[in-house]
Amino acid sequence: MIEEAERKTKVLDLSGNFVREITLPLIFMEEYRPDLIKRAVLAMQSNRLQPKGPNPLSGRKTSAESWGVGRGVSRVPRIKTGRRAARAPQTVGGRRAHPPKTDKVLKQKINKKERRKAIRSAIAATIDPDLVRSRGHKFDEDVELPIVVEDSLASLEKTTAVEDFLKSIGVWDDVLRAKERKVRAGRGKTRGRRYKSKKSVLIVISGEEETPEDKKIMVGAKNLPGVDVSYVETLNAELLAPGTHSGRLAIWTESSINFFSKNLSFEGQSPSIASSNAEKKALPKKNSLLSEVG
Repeated sequence: MIEEAERKTKVLDLSGNFVREITLPLIFMEEYRPDLIKRAVLAMQSNRLQPKGPNPLSGRKTSAESWGVGRGVSRVPRIKTGRRAARAPQTVGGRRAHPPKTDKVLKQKINKKERRKAIRSAIAATIDPDLVRSRGHKFDEDVELPIVVEDSLASLEKTTAVEDFLKSIGVWDDVLRAKERKVRAGRGKTRGRRYKSKKSVLIVISGEEETPEDKKIMVGAKNLPGVDVSYVETLNAELLAPGTHSGRLAIWTESSINFFSKNLSFEGQSPSIASSNAEKKALPKKNSLLSEVG
């Protein structure tokens, strides 16, 4: 997606003013894989499904037996004390022909490496303006992606302060867009999910901005429609690509950007491979060993 080998981005303060420039980690240059992103999101959504189905004995708790042939009636099972049919799928109170089974496997699986690559690809998709706009997000024309802010963003506790900050960087229109909601089509209206809400800005923090008592952005942005706050360590495909559609409008703190440079597992290497590579680099060369022995 990003052709440049190295890309710079601006760091803003809470007023939207330019402070300094930093280099983006390599994770933001990951190739765009919508197929993997979709599989990873669907796998996460499948974990919320609950098994459903009737009691296996439903409709079978009867002594009904067929009368057999020769009586001029159908061979459907009938109760002992009368002529009423029972047990068969087409009878009143009978069993269902093909009910949903509680032992059906509902969870979808995805390989660990594919899931990690999907997360990296979804992270890289957040800096593509065309993808972000195609998702429906609204932001000013002069906004440059990714939006990186100083770590003081994590200390905003009041919703009005978060609102002023979003207005200063030019993404408040997207929150207003998410405020509009639609009535769900279908039976879901009567099952506790009448409205369908939209997703807006994703605020990513690292947890290292301030002391644990000062991470108040969770409270400050809680009541804003469609706004989510997440730690960079707990990012998943569904947060970055709601509904399997990648390119979510994200706001990163400076320390959350630095997190990727410190953790090689997010750069495409597993922790075990990274640790083994570090050990290999730490070993002295044979020539130096021989020289020491000699």
